Amino acid sequence: MSFLPSLKQLQYLIALSEHLNFNRAAQACFVTQSTLSVGLKELENLLGRRLVERDRQKVLMTPLGTEIVRRAHTVLTAAQDLVDLAATDGGAESGTLRVGVIPTIAPFLLPKTLLFLRRRHPGLRLVLREDLSANLLARMERGQIDFALLALPYDTDKFMTKALFEDPLWIVGGKDDPLLSEENVKLTPRIIDRLLLLEEGHCLRDHILFACNKPDRKSSGEIEATSLLTLVEMVHSGFGLGLIPEMAVKNGLASDAELVVRPVIEPCPSRTIAIAARRSTPRLAEMEALADAICESHLLPCGVEESSDAR
Repeated sequence: MSFLPSLKQLQYLIALSEHLNFNRAAQACFVTQSTLSVGLKELENLLGRRLVERDRQKVLMTPLGTEIVRRAHTVLTAAQDLVDLAATDGGAESGTLRVGVIPTIAPFLLPKTLLFLRRRHPGLRLVLREDLSANLLARMERGQIDFALLALPYDTDKFMTKALFEDPLWIVGGKDDPLLSEENVKLTPRIIDRLLLLEEGHCLRDHILFACNKPDRKSSGEIEATSLLTLVEMVHSGFGLGLIPEMAVKNGLASDAELVVRPVIEPCPSRTIAIAARRSTPRLAEMEALADAICESHLLPCGVEESSDAR
């Protein structure tokens, strides 16, 4: 039987591909530079091919090295799944879950969800990362997080997803804006032309453009917000109107006396809150526990904690 690369060697190669610097890659792996260099040289000797181009000025991956890095992510993820499988033998009552959440969900849903989990599964610990959908899915594919909490529609074909609940979008504007004088508002061309958007990369931007029948619209250098809070502040300053999720409305994001929020007449723009995981994950029990906590906490009125009778 021929010798196989070690997981440590593959970790070294991945780190070098990310940093393109031996010293920084070694620091990321918590080893000395000489240890990392020797490990990579042994890997190249084992495979009989050069994976890295080196000189005094730069470090580059060879085409073969780039392909091996891509496959190494899969190998390391599978190895992590083996460890997770053994760690979850006792069910969903204990252990650490690494969960990624998009910014337009995290501040509005996580606080109550964490309270639920702490009460129902006190031995379960969450490590949270907030990031854009594309980055979270890439991290999950590499085994760096276990689950991603995001909004659909989004391209999640590689992953297993579980829809949790619908989150309608409400329109927000100045209290004296004549376009928002009715209790329910229709997305007319006049309103659509005044809508402010989040910057590219936020899936909520795509959901709004789809609802406005403008899915192919690209950024034109106009004013765009980096977060929902910034978008609401821009609306408050008179720059335009905004569409924001119902969960944000219920959490008081647009509660300023100078603002008004209105539901949109059907067809109402909406997004689907969902949890995603790798298809190979062994942590299905934890996924169900997290999904249940999210759904139950979402039903609670804001500011109201779970009663002792419900525990």
